[in-house]
Amino acid sequence: MRYSRLDMIHLARIKAITLDLDDTLWPVWPTIERAEQALQQWLSEHAPATAQLCSNAQERMAIRQQVNQHYPEHAHDLSFLRREAIRESLKRAGNSTELAEPAFEVFFSYRHQVTLYDGVAEALQRLSSKYALIALSNGNADVFKTDAAAHFKAALSAREVGVAKPDVRIFHAAALQAAVEPEEMLHVGDDMTADVFGALQAGMQAVWVNRDGHAWGHDGPQPLTVRHLSELCDHLQT
Repeated sequence: MRYSRLDMIHLARIKAITLDLDDTLWPVWPTIERAEQALQQWLSEHAPATAQLCSNAQERMAIRQQVNQHYPEHAHDLSFLRREAIRESLKRAGNSTELAEPAFEVFFSYRHQVTLYDGVAEALQRLSSKYALIALSNGNADVFKTDAAAHFKAALSAREVGVAKPDVRIFHAAALQAAVEPEEMLHVGDDMTADVFGALQAGMQAVWVNRDGHAWGHDGPQPLTVRHLSELCDHLQT
């Protein structure tokens, strides 16, 4: 049996890899900021009163919090929550709520204009040459609308499954889609709890992408940890 460094990864068992997206393949907040700026510009042209309302960061946050509290059953569906926050903003400002859908589409279009971390494109090429890659995200980005699309066989989101990581059901849904057992999948992500702990609880192997050197905060040994996906490729000998 062949293991990676520190005997943390059972290489022979891996048949597919699930990958988190936001803050694993690309930094999410610069992307969100650009999308919100595009949305604000669109509102200034089509719903000026709403644009003025949303220019107040505290007001914008209050609306988002109200929507989140009103729809707890949609906590896993960030697109729904974003769309409803836009709708509530339009309503409060006295603009037509029918503008919510086209306004959301503007935001969503820019949401996919991501900038991959350095080395990620090359790492995905190396990984996909050996393993089937499946995107597994709590966010609302569609990997097939990004520059990383060509490397992925499939994608699952919390919205589609109905639960978010670290719920084991979303990991098991990914294994089912890949037609492999959970222990035959490797999950890779940046979030210590949602990605790594969740995957381990689901019976998968896991790798923590820890760019900032955070301390491991769960019981049990720290899993294989890398700062960059290229390091993972080296461990997997791809």
